[in-house]
Amino acid sequence: RIAAVGRSAEAGCLYAGVINDLHRAAGRSGVGTVMASKNLKAVAVRGTLGVGNIKDPARFMRAVNAAKQVLADNAVTGQGLPTYGTQVLMNVINEVGALPTRNTREVQFEGAANISGEAMHQPRASDGKPNLTTNAGCFGCTIACGRISTIDRGHFTVQNKPEYWGNSGGLEYEAAWALGAATGVDDLDALTFANFLCNEDGFDPISFGATVGAAMELYQMGVITQEQTGGLEFSFGSAEALTQAAEWVAKGEGFGLELGLGSKRLCKKYGHPDLSMPVQGQEFPAYDPRGIQGMGLTYATSNRGACHLRSYTVSSEILGIPEKTDPLVSDGKAALVKAFQDATAAVDSSGLCLFTTFAWTLQDIAPQLDGACEGDWSAERLAEVGERIWNLERDFNLRAGLTAADDTLPKRLLKEAAKTGPAAGKVNALDKMLPEYYALRGWSTQGVPTAETRQRLGL
Repeated sequence: RIAAVGRSAEAGCLYAGVINDLHRAAGRSGVGTVMASKNLKAVAVRGTLGVGNIKDPARFMRAVNAAKQVLADNAVTGQGLPTYGTQVLMNVINEVGALPTRNTREVQFEGAANISGEAMHQPRASDGKPNLTTNAGCFGCTIACGRISTIDRGHFTVQNKPEYWGNSGGLEYEAAWALGAATGVDDLDALTFANFLCNEDGFDPISFGATVGAAMELYQMGVITQEQTGGLEFSFGSAEALTQAAEWVAKGEGFGLELGLGSKRLCKKYGHPDLSMPVQGQEFPAYDPRGIQGMGLTYATSNRGACHLRSYTVSSEILGIPEKTDPLVSDGKAALVKAFQDATAAVDSSGLCLFTTFAWTLQDIAPQLDGACEGDWSAERLAEVGERIWNLERDFNLRAGLTAADDTLPKRLLKEAAKTGPAAGKVNALDKMLPEYYALRGWSTQGVPTAETRQRLGL
């Protein structure tokens, strides 16, 4: 097995990741950049001893088989994700008015259907073949939400580049949003090409697309000019600009060196820091907090900067899992976010894929752990483990210099109301949710775990 960095990390792109084997990545927060800065290209390992001891193999397999049936019977894990991958969300999130568009100036994208999971299945007019070639799964996965795509050889992105004519990793929802709606580009093959370069050269498509979107707004304002972009028109909706930008960042050339800074540093450099859409320096992903209120609190309090994989309240607010809550209401969202954060920390520590939790609860996971691992494992103990993890991470960040002032959102989300869709007229109500969240966490008004909380969790 190999974990390696690509050209982008070696060129200094600040949001480069570490690619594991071929298709999986530690993709956010610039960990690949750190690795490359130490002149470390790759780590290769070869195991020979097999899997460690299972406490009770028969009981473990009974729990696993029961849990696999739950996945198969669930509409999301048994049907939606296998058929459309995470791209099943594109049209759904656009319809509810929570798809950040053109650097979050809007919450709905008129081109969403053209870059959706459904569109990936449709034959192209140019060659009669669909963008999607097949789906793919991680080892042993029964869901197989991954995508493998093939770009039309006559498309402008690859027509003179035979090296890109084979199959490539297909679009997932977050990448399709960042490369598409965030930049105003609805050319599916162009998005697929840019996504391929992100994978091949090891840089985060979420931060890349969001940074390109910010640069396009700066270009529209006249702050960035064609002199900076090497003569290229860098307008919203330009597939040529998007794909050229991906090549520049991959190689660390020209305007790609500027884009490789990430949106926070780019916008600050050009005098408009409020046009960047990060939390703690990390660009937020494909859910607008004005249309999905819980995600605003999720981003603001995430322990690694804006992240949807630390508390996916979309499950509840949009998909009704495990129960439906109103995405436009802020009441009750502090408790919802805390519950998702604690449960997610526990699931991540188990080594299980988070996507299983569209169907599974901790009640489904605990029997598997209890059959496999020493000790007595219950859903209640898992929840406590997750809460302890979250507080430990908070403590780490506080010691590293972060404060309650960092638990915030970009000004655009707090001051500029959504213009269309169900959330029209709304901003994110973080000011109402954050104090309640601190109280539920057992933290001070400054977001510091109290002595009582530390004692209760054994910190």
